[in-house]
Amino acid sequence: MTVRVDALIIGAGFAGIAQGLTLRDAGVRSFFIAERAESVGGTWRDNSYPGIACDVPSHLYGLETHPWPGWSRVFAPGAEIREYLERVVVTEGLDRHLLLGSTMTSARWDGSTWHVTLTTPFPVTPVHNDANSRPKVSETGTRGGRGQKLASLCTREVVADSLILAAGRLTEPKIPQIPGLHTFPGPMFHSARWRHDLDLADKRVAVVGTGATAIQLAPALARLGARVTLFQRTPAWIVPRGDRAVDGSEMRAYEDDPALLARHRDELYAEGEARFASRSGDPDAAAAAERIARDHLAAQVADPLLREQLTPGYAFGCKRVLLSDDFYPAIADGSIALEPSALAAVRGSRLVAASGASYDADVVVLATGFETTRQPYAALVMGEFETLDEHWARGMTAVASTLVSGFPNLYVLNGPNASLGHNSSILISEAQARFAAGLIARGDRVSVTAEAERESTADIARRAARTPWLTGGCQNWYVDERSGALALLWPGTVAEFRQRLEGTLP
Repeated sequence: MTVRVDALIIGAGFAGIAQGLTLRDAGVRSFFIAERAESVGGTWRDNSYPGIACDVPSHLYGLETHPWPGWSRVFAPGAEIREYLERVVVTEGLDRHLLLGSTMTSARWDGSTWHVTLTTPFPVTPVHNDANSRPKVSETGTRGGRGQKLASLCTREVVADSLILAAGRLTEPKIPQIPGLHTFPGPMFHSARWRHDLDLADKRVAVVGTGATAIQLAPALARLGARVTLFQRTPAWIVPRGDRAVDGSEMRAYEDDPALLARHRDELYAEGEARFASRSGDPDAAAAAERIARDHLAAQVADPLLREQLTPGYAFGCKRVLLSDDFYPAIADGSIALEPSALAAVRGSRLVAASGASYDADVVVLATGFETTRQPYAALVMGEFETLDEHWARGMTAVASTLVSGFPNLYVLNGPNASLGHNSSILISEAQARFAAGLIARGDRVSVTAEAERESTADIARRAARTPWLTGGCQNWYVDERSGALALLWPGTVAEFRQRLEGTLP
């Protein structure tokens, strides 16, 4: 059976939920949000490792239209963020638009509409494509609940005037190519696929990586009683986090006075925008921020050799700047054994570092990031002449980070140049969602030319040319290895991104 809708959204994380809300507010009632998992939440559903929390202040890491006064900490734990998204979906009635457990296996533009094949664990039969439609379930299946028995897989085609890819950029774990990795005899898994069935107390746990995940995870594992060895390929610039619990009186003040909460969010936004200078290479701002990071390291690590090993040799801002108050102390007091080089080989349960040192381990955790520039959905999407993967064969590109030439009525959220290194990326997703909703509500065919995409790409290149992301002497996930161009990060402020969207189409 084929279902017809005005718009189909792929992904039910922050971007997909924001898109559903903006479509509804723009008057579009006929849409579905297809999510391959059995619940919403995106990265905050997939990542549940010990210590997970946001590195953006809680009151800025939420939808602008849905402030939440009840965050328990200045930086929200991951589980609270997932609960927040679940609450938004239910209170706003978006659950009636959800197709959970529905994986996109192909999408094809036929000249006027998108034909999308979804593989689902139960038959989905919408009655009406409007605000009152709810996917019905056959007698052999159930919908949405965790741990429920599911029917066998089936496929359904959705025909949509517009297709929105809100599948995220940090969804597919990146597994390093390390000789002998497959020979490790014990549990080995990526941090985004956490094994909650394992008791790690008194286990020798090797953590591979020193990015944003590892600096949260490694101290948390040590607190659980694990004997942690951290393989550090490249140290990070780390600044104080300043996290704390939020007391009840503060929560009540925000609940009683929404204007107070709105002012606080505005202050956090302005602070984030001000950080752009230090992250993008302004000499004075970068030097001041680097001094804060160096002083933070010196205050928490007394051993000069350890300090040297933990000090980056690249420009401040070249890689993602991290926030932590417990990472350095855990290394300084021996709770975490630092191996200041990459994992180079695995020989059974023996792990060999690039330095030549070797370690025995019971468990290996790969905190090695994600496939950011090779999005798995791209090979599934066929436009007028080629797949999105073929179109991006020489690097990810788009017009205003959202529209791609040769793919009419397609909107990519969290795609090319839609990440931030200085402020909340939710602000970018919301701006893209509003932009897409406005165009979809008009009902016109929306397409951009190859020339417009080349001009947009060239403008990004000019903005990025002298930034530390390209010239700072590091390897980061912002740059597409196929083109050498800045492909993931937006090289400007949030305000500039919003202006760019406003000026893209009449």
